[in-house]
Amino acid sequence: MAFSLTWLPDVLLKAGLKVARVDGWELRGLGDMGEVFGVICHHTAGPNNLNMPSLNTIINGRPDLRGPLAQLGLGRDGTFYVIAAGRCQHAGQGIWNGETAGNSHFIGIEAENTGLGNDTPWPDVQVQAYRHGVAAILRHINRGAEWCAGHKEWALPHGRKDDPTFEMVAFRTAVAAIMAGSSPSPALIPRSEPVSGNGAAQARPTLRRPVTDDLVKVIQMKLKVDANGVFGPATEAAVRAFQRTAGMVPDGIVGPKTWAALDALP
Repeated sequence: MAFSLTWLPDVLLKAGLKVARVDGWELRGLGDMGEVFGVICHHTAGPNNLNMPSLNTIINGRPDLRGPLAQLGLGRDGTFYVIAAGRCQHAGQGIWNGETAGNSHFIGIEAENTGLGNDTPWPDVQVQAYRHGVAAILRHINRGAEWCAGHKEWALPHGRKDDPTFEMVAFRTAVAAIMAGSSPSPALIPRSEPVSGNGAAQARPTLRRPVTDDLVKVIQMKLKVDANGVFGPATEAAVRAFQRTAGMVPDGIVGPKTWAALDALP
């Protein structure tokens, strides 16, 4: 039976963000969540290479801490990896706005960053996605920006944690501006591919679930799934599998990079 946070990917997608569902995410968690009060922001302290090298650690945990370690991972390219719909071990002992049960009442986001000087400044695309993702979650649960805490702010005793490395007051100010509608949505996903070099008479649009289009049939024929022109769950799963094999972020969205990779198929 799926856990309660199955709304997470749809909320993030509605905010215009890139989302990659990790296989089994709906059933992953250490029991279900209680009422969600807010979000706790983290960084992974993982390697300084690739987009989301800490993903397996967040899913499976460490020798000293059983996974999953967060509901969401945030790659350096601004992609949200949906890891778990249930409770995760990300908070530890702490307090924020009088609440002390962090794992039960706060969603954890682990953003890929070493936490060291070799990984600063953070990529702008990642920072923008972080702000907009937190804003989307807080809007969904009807809470204000004050319900976003950095792990370093949450953790007791004070000084026990130092993540994330960015300044949280400014982060919350930006989140509040997004929630108030005074900050533009991020342009993370191109609406179409560039015309030059693709061999097409016009740019092909970015396609994703649940669009219906004749171009979806082209994708389906390339991936050898039922060519009915409907970008449904089976087509999305096939796209994600293809992207994973091609070494791309498996977000299930057919944008310029995925179109180019599909063109290379026989």
